[in-house]
Formats: sequence, structure tokens, C-alpha cells
Amino acid sequence: MSKTKNDDLKVINGIGPAFETRLNALGINSYADLAELTLEKAEALEGESGDAMTSSEEWSKWIDEAKSLVLAAKSEAPKAAKTTEAAKSPKARIKKTKVQDDDADDIVMPKLNDEDDSDDEDVTEVEKFVYVPEPETPHDAFDWTVDKKNVSYYTKEEIASMEDAYTSSLITLNENEIVKGTVASITKADVVLNVGFKSDGLVSKSEFRDMPDLKIDDVVDVYVVSTENQKGQLELSRKKAKLLVSWENIKKAFEDEIVVKGTVLSKTKGGLIVDVNGLETFLPGSQIDVKPIVDYDVYVGKTMEFKIVKINETIKNAVVSHKALIESDIEEQRQVIISKMEKGQVLEGVIKNITDFGAFIDLGGVDGLLYITDISWGRINHPKEVLELNQKLNVVVLEFDENKKRISLGLKQLQAHPWDESSAGLEIGQKVKGKVVNVEDYGAFVEIKPGVEGLIHVSEVSWSNEPINSRDFFRLGEEIEAVIMTIDKDERKMSLSVKQLTEDPWKIIAEKFPVGSKHKGTVKNIAPYGVFVELTDGIGGMVHISDLSWTKRYGHPSELVSKDQELDVVVLEINIEERKLSLGHKQIEEDPWDTFENVFPEGSEHDATVLSVEDKGAIILMPYGLEAFAPTRHLKKEDGSQAKVDETLPFRVLEFNRNDKRIIVSHTKIIDANMAEEKATKAKTASDEREESKKAVKNIQANVSKSTLGDLDELSNLKKQMDKK
Repeated sequence: MSKTKNDDLKVINGIGPAFETRLNALGINSYADLAELTLEKAEALEGESGDAMTSSEEWSKWIDEAKSLVLAAKSEAPKAAKTTEAAKSPKARIKKTKVQDDDADDIVMPKLNDEDDSDDEDVTEVEKFVYVPEPETPHDAFDWTVDKKNVSYYTKEEIASMEDAYTSSLITLNENEIVKGTVASITKADVVLNVGFKSDGLVSKSEFRDMPDLKIDDVVDVYVVSTENQKGQLELSRKKAKLLVSWENIKKAFEDEIVVKGTVLSKTKGGLIVDVNGLETFLPGSQIDVKPIVDYDVYVGKTMEFKIVKINETIKNAVVSHKALIESDIEEQRQVIISKMEKGQVLEGVIKNITDFGAFIDLGGVDGLLYITDISWGRINHPKEVLELNQKLNVVVLEFDENKKRISLGLKQLQAHPWDESSAGLEIGQKVKGKVVNVEDYGAFVEIKPGVEGLIHVSEVSWSNEPINSRDFFRLGEEIEAVIMTIDKDERKMSLSVKQLTEDPWKIIAEKFPVGSKHKGTVKNIAPYGVFVELTDGIGGMVHISDLSWTKRYGHPSELVSKDQELDVVVLEINIEERKLSLGHKQIEEDPWDTFENVFPEGSEHDATVLSVEDKGAIILMPYGLEAFAPTRHLKKEDGSQAKVDETLPFRVLEFNRNDKRIIVSHTKIIDANMAEEKATKAKTASDEREESKKAVKNIQANVSKSTLGDLDELSNLKKQMDKK
């Protein structure tokens, strides 16, 4: 192939700068290189480079167009050469002469006369350019008709008549419209069409693949792309014409609700691609059939009927549905079936879909819902446990709404209720065994016999009043023993109890746990308001948060105890009717507040540590582990700052309330008292010094009768000293 890089690849339709670069990389630098390719060679080049540029159809189109351009270039070459030589010899004229074939090396032109060819085999009559020197006579003396011997002349009327005859055979052609074209000729690459315009149009032969029997004089619809493109040619397209015609037909089918036929081309995401009259449309998976479709591949290649359900004028796209046609037929059958339907009627159906809440049954054109609770008298977790897709079964009509087209079906109603057969032999107080089939917040359902269930309420699990989480106590599928408490055969209800399997411990509670007795228990539950402590199986009580300590105030019981921890308690109160025990932990020790009243009287001062600081004040740890409260205004120190956590300072007791177990203390009061005392001491010292100064002045005045200069100086110094004080 040629290695010379030319820019003429871009004259081929569909080849832009990007494709030109990729073709150059394959060694194709001109349309002459492209014309030498075959489809097999092109595919081989793509395989070697590992880069699939385009489809086989597009390759074929490019190659055919390149061949056409090569042929056109060869036919134009002699004309171009003749024009160039003529331009170089403006003074030449045509002269007829006979020359040997070997001597005919000058550029020849077609004959200008109708003379017969010579019979001489060795001599060929040709016309060649012969240089004629410029005449020496003036131009006016030159015979301008010397080379016009075979020229015909027409009058203006004849010219006008011939122009009218030519133009009358032409039509006015507008771009972007569909016109009829007659096949004038067929080449290897193109089809030449006569549309009545001043020039014929070329259409790629690949656009007629659906017309293998195409022949000359056939009439086809084509779309006028351009009356004169960049090459000055009439540009036509049959593909665009087919698409526009197809789109108009689809619009009409959509507006008039006409059923169309289409062929499924391929599978795509969410559905199928359908060819309707040459236009690709989309068939969603949900619109293929009334029943769910799992395998879309079985529909590829099939020709089916469709209804246009949606069109998009902007992008020329349409959505079709086969399901809509089926539903219209089913609707007619539905009306017939519903008109004959009655409650209690037994029908045969096929399971078409199974969900978590039930199954949809096809009754022969109409669907009904078999709810999960109407499948079996026994409890099931999912319909798939007893039902299968496409299974045939008999069902009974429970309810139907003709307006809403809803049908409720039942399966278990065709069988006798287990309570009517299995409840015999069950009595109150009887011990039974069963399997846990459902667990709710309020208890668990236990199946004693198939279809016969009883409820164990959370209150019937333990004699203790401790809150019980049923989901922690019961497990699905677990076999459990219980006692029948109540039976209601009419309502088909039964209540069971687990705690009745053991003796009620509350009957001997007063003897085993008298008030004031001390015991060890296990912390079972911790709440913001207290701690639940179990003393023995089924017996426990609550320790209120205020009964945890004599001296400390806890924000939450978890600050002192943790779950499953052993705790010493004292029985404070027994309520047999409500089955409640009041317990205390601080009562294990004597109440220290009787002693604290003497240790922390109001006005007493003690060194204490700041435990924590809150918005309104601070918790102060006093001696003997006693906690007191200091308001914020009583935390101010001598330097003006506030007392901080873990800081040890002297505090004065402002209030001691034994009944409320409350002590109010202050550090600021001590600072204020010290400052007041210091101020009083300073004032007394200053007063004493002033008195001594006054006495000294009086003594001087009494002893000296006459002032001297030295005395005056002494008095002046004494006065300054007094003023300073």
C-alpha cells in the first residue's frame, strides 16, 4: 500500500479526522489504498491491531465509495491533461493529420468531424495540436471562422424553445422531503436514481439490502438530504426515507390504536429491541406477557403483534407492548367469569406468582389472591413451604369485588378445621407439649396439634414480676411444655402457662423472707430509678436508688452496681397481693446521720475536696465520706477564681438537714470572715497609733514655753507623720 499521506480519505462519507488517523495507523493513507482492500483484508488488519473500528457493513460502504472515486479520477485525467496543454499553447489550433501510432505521442483529442475511420491498419487518423506562429497582420485581418467549419448556429427563438423543453422535464426539489425515484442504473457500490432533478442521485447499494430483486426502472422512496452537497452532487438516502415513513406509520398506529407487527431483534437491559416497519422500538420486560418472564432469549427472532403505548417525538423513539393485547383479551374473559362467580364456588386454578404475603392464582383469564393465612390451618412462614409455581389446585371463592376486580380465594377452607377434630381430649389444667411457631412481644404461640395453637403470655412465664422479653425466652421451633389455663372452642383460642409447672413461691414468702431479714441476691436488671435483685427463682424485689447509700447521691444505679453482681439487701416491705418486695442496700449498715449531726454542726469548718462542678454548684466530699453541696457563689476563692475539681479547701457548714440528708457548705464565707477580721485588726492598730501621736504633741507643748527654729522643725515632721497615718 502507498505510504504517501494524503488528505483525501475525508472525502468519503463517515470518515472524519479521528477515523482518518486510525486508518493511517493501519497503513491506509488515501482512498486509492482503501479501494485496493477487500472486506476480508480489512477484518484481518483490525485483528492484527486489536482495534475494531467499525462494522463490516460500514467497511464495505467505504471500500465501494473509494472504488467509485478512483474510477472517477481516472476518467477525469485525460480531460485535465488536455486542458493543461491547451492552456500552455494559446496560439495553437487543431489540424487534422495522419501519423503512425508510435509517433502519436502528442496529447490527442476526440475528432471534431463525422468522417469515417481509415481502413489503413498502419496509419491512425488523429487530431493533434500544432503550433501556429502569430500572424504578422493585424487581428482584424484574421479569419476567425477558420476552425468553425462544423459548428451549428441557432436563433434566439430556437435556444429559448430548447431551454423550455429541457426545464419543463425538471421538477423543483426541496431538501428534507421524501420523493419518488426511478432506478436508472445499478453499479457494484451504488444505485443511480432519477428523481426528475437536473442531476441524478447516488444511493449506496447497502441501503437496498432488503430489496435483493432490485432492478432498473423500479420506483423507490428516497429522502432528499441535500440538493447540492460539498461535491456538487444531489445527495439522497433511502434509509432516512424508510425511517421517516416508519415513524409516520408508528405515530398513526399510536393515535388510532392500530395493532402493528414487529420482529424481536435482540435482548437489551430491561427488555427487548423490536423492529417495527424498519424502526427499532423498545419492549419492556414487564410488557412482554401478563406473567413474569425470566428468559428473554426465547423471544429473539419471533414476529409478534404489538400495541404502541408511548412515543417520543423528539428522539423518534417508541415503546411497544404485547401484554396490552393479551390484557384486552383477558378483560373480556374476566367479565364472563366474574358474571358467573359466586361466594363459596370452587374453582380450579394455576399458581402464576408467589409472594411473601400469598399467591396469585390464574382462574382462566382472571387472577385471584390466595392470602397466606388462607393457605393452611397450621401456621406457615412463607407460601413456598406448601405451594409451587404452575401448580394446579382447587380453591374456594371467599370474596370478590366486581367493581374493583378483586377476588379473595381460600385453600384451607376446603378442609375441616383441626379444632373440630383435634380439640377433643384437651382439658384445663392438663400438661401438654408443643412447638413454638411464632414469637411476639406479648408472648409465644405454641402448636399443640396441627392447626391447634395456644398462647403463652409473658406474664405466665415466671412467678417473678421482673419484666421478661419473650424473644429472649422463646425460640422458634423449640419444643416446650406448658399447662392449659383456658380453652374456648367456639373462638378456637387456648391460653397456656409455663410458671404453673412449678409451685407458687409467694405462698411462703413471709416465712422465707420476713421483713428486716438480710439476704444476698443477684442483680438481674438495672433501671434509672433502681435495681432489680433476684433472691431465688421467681422471687425478687426492687432496691430504689435512694436506698443504695446513706451518704452518696448516685445519678444512676450503674455507678455502684452492675448486672449479675451479688448484692447484700434487707427486706423492707412485702406486698403479697401485688407480688412485690421492697429491698434496701444501705440498711445493711446503721444510719450515720445521727452521728453526723454532732460532727458537722452549722458554723463548723472542715477541710474538704471538690468532687465535681455542676451548673448550680459543686459536690464536696466531706470527712467520713459524706457528700455536701456548695452553691456556685460560695466557691469563690481569695484571688477571685472559682474552686476546681480535686482541689482541697476549707469549707464552713451553712446548713445541716438530717431529715432530707442535705448539707450546704461554703468556702467563700471563710474568706469573707478572714478578710473582715484582718480589716478590723488594721483599723484598731491605726487608731492606737493616732492616740500615741496626740499624747506626744501635748507633752511637747507643755514642756516648751518658747518656740525655737529646731522645735518648729520637729513639730513639722510630727505633723507630716500624723497626716500620713
